[in-house]
Amino acid sequence: MPDKYSLAKCAQYGRRLAARLSQQFFDAQPDATLDGPALLKFTPLRQVNLLVLRQLLSRWQQEASALRSPYFDFEAAPVRAALGQFMNVLSRHIGLGRAALEPLLAQAVADTLALATDPAAAFERLLLPPAGPDPDEAVPLATLRDSLRYFDQAKPFFEGFVGSLPTGHAPLNREFLSQRFDLYLTAHRKELPALPPLVSELSALLPLTEADLWDDGPAKPVVLAPTPPPARELAAKSEPLAMPKPALTPPPAAAAEPAPTPPPTPKPVVSTPAPVLAPKPTASPTVRPAEVPLYEKLKATQAATPHLADTLREAATLTAPPLAERGAPKVGSLREAISINQRFSFINELFGGEDDDYHAAIAHLDTLPDAATATAYVRQDLARQHDWSRKEEHVGRLLKLIERKFAGA
Repeated sequence: MPDKYSLAKCAQYGRRLAARLSQQFFDAQPDATLDGPALLKFTPLRQVNLLVLRQLLSRWQQEASALRSPYFDFEAAPVRAALGQFMNVLSRHIGLGRAALEPLLAQAVADTLALATDPAAAFERLLLPPAGPDPDEAVPLATLRDSLRYFDQAKPFFEGFVGSLPTGHAPLNREFLSQRFDLYLTAHRKELPALPPLVSELSALLPLTEADLWDDGPAKPVVLAPTPPPARELAAKSEPLAMPKPALTPPPAAAAEPAPTPPPTPKPVVSTPAPVLAPKPTASPTVRPAEVPLYEKLKATQAATPHLADTLREAATLTAPPLAERGAPKVGSLREAISINQRFSFINELFGGEDDDYHAAIAHLDTLPDAATATAYVRQDLARQHDWSRKEEHVGRLLKLIERKFAGA
């Protein structure tokens, strides 16, 4: 039943959950900021964390492109090198406060729900690049593949779609891609992950049922439940969802006080709330147990940032890739030469998301004496250990960086 869910309700739940998690983390430390490694562990749902990072890097690249000026040659090699170095340094100092993080987190939760409830909408938003002024604008296949690194939930499904596209070098029309995806979705819908496990994971953070996401009635009474029992810390932020619902609850409360005066009114009031409020108190225990573990987890993550500090140091794609591909000067170490987009891509695609394995491999490569030894280590040891048989594109990028390191040696 692909049409029974509401993207607006997904967005509303995203705002409520973002407010809840932000409050849990920042109330104890209002001036705290989150860096890249902390963002990757901010919630127990990896897909949510990846989509927060996706938005951050997308906006970052937009701001980097805004630096360009008609008065200077931004294509000159020294300018590219300096800009790439600047972006690498800047990427090591990500710092998101509550005001910046909360809207990114709300959108990430909504997009995560959209992946399960409306894959076609998620495809348009998360896989295709933002639409430009030209309606016939074409999309390179490499751009679609690059977007897959932000997928965790339903990644095999979307990888299958990209793999089904024509492999020619010509970019593909957006309208063609949308029509092709509709056909693929019809034929492969059963391959999408089920919604209940995702709802269960989210409900541990803020109560949620599938009915809360429906287009029609059942969503309203169910979403109302979490608001009364817990403390009113979310009253200011989370009431966008509850705005229609307080109208159902206050009448009973207001009538319950003056009940002694008009005897006829108390009876309807007692009978109406009973079905609505009786089941809901069970939701409050779900909220409280989740708060402490999540807070402790986030707190621990914030303290452990050096562990992943090198993970997210890519430069914007405007700068680093051209340098690597056009024979940039020799670099002192792979650790410093790998940009933020490359690093994130290597960890996800070559090391299965394990940053410890990535750092160990790069550290070892930096100790090797020459390009031949480093290449053999990549081809023979790492490729077999991590099964890189279908990862030639990413392996090729790593080998190019190795060539730069040993250039002229």
